[in-house]
Amino acid sequence: MHVLITGGAGFIGIRLARRLLADGQLLLDTGVQPLTTLTLFDQVAAAGITNNDMSHDPRLSIKTGDAGDPATIDALIKDADVIFHLAAVVSVAAERDMDLGMRVNFHGTCALLESCRKHGRTPRVIFASSAAVYGGPLPAVCGEGTALFPQTSYGMQKAMGERLIDDYSRKGYIDGRSIRLPTIIVRPGAPNMAASAFASSLVREPLMGRSYVCPVPSDTPLCVLSVRRVVDSFVYAACLSSTTMGHTRAVQLPGLTLPVADLIAAMERVAGATVIKRISFATQPEILKIVQGWPVRFDTNRSAKLGFKSDLTPDAIITDFINDELAGQVVA
Repeated sequence: MHVLITGGAGFIGIRLARRLLADGQLLLDTGVQPLTTLTLFDQVAAAGITNNDMSHDPRLSIKTGDAGDPATIDALIKDADVIFHLAAVVSVAAERDMDLGMRVNFHGTCALLESCRKHGRTPRVIFASSAAVYGGPLPAVCGEGTALFPQTSYGMQKAMGERLIDDYSRKGYIDGRSIRLPTIIVRPGAPNMAASAFASSLVREPLMGRSYVCPVPSDTPLCVLSVRRVVDSFVYAACLSSTTMGHTRAVQLPGLTLPVADLIAAMERVAGATVIKRISFATQPEILKIVQGWPVRFDTNRSAKLGFKSDLTPDAIITDFINDELAGQVVA
């Protein structure tokens, strides 16, 4: 079985690749499928893989190129059996550069799906969507039945991608699933241009001994999901039978809803009072406007019935990050 991860150099892509290589197989509804080739595609090489012993794994293939170029995409997917489509221009960058966001987030997705149709192999496609697809006047609780009125270009591009996944699946060109992600924490490394990146920086920087200025007020509510859980969810989505999906291939993942202040309190419980003294606040209107447009409470009855799971506590998310990314050590 050939598995392709677009956006494979991103923090989720790398961790998903590690999981797939370690498992060595996917337990699809059609049976156990051994992993023979794993292709990671991104605009840069996946350093998180190449800098460790997995770089010598004969199943691993690393490709670089433009996710918005149809010819590049076509060459990648002609024999792919399972495609995790994570490649994207993130929220703030897509808002500032309409051309770039459309070319990668929308036209790149169109090119991928058209190549699937042309090759006629009906690969399983797992599309990374976002809670940014919601917007406008929102009900108290959102879910797959909520009308989509995204208020950012990124959200609009993800919403169009979801509709394409539904239609190409209906026509039998792909076997798709769109996974709507809440805010994913804790992202290692340097922050990117995602509006949600502040939530990771809020945790990561103080734990690593650095000061951090939070761009939203402490009472700002968030819905968060851990990196471990999102990787589990992507793998689970790939293995899920299409016959259980119903009228839409979009699934809203469950998450923990809490204000920024509660996330900080969890850091104090896990790592001590010294750590949270490194946090200060200065509102950035561009970030706050985007974040305030996101729903934070979701009806996840459908995702729970399908078998997707949430994290139990913010303390567990922070502890997992310390163990997974900081070798169990916090800078006092």
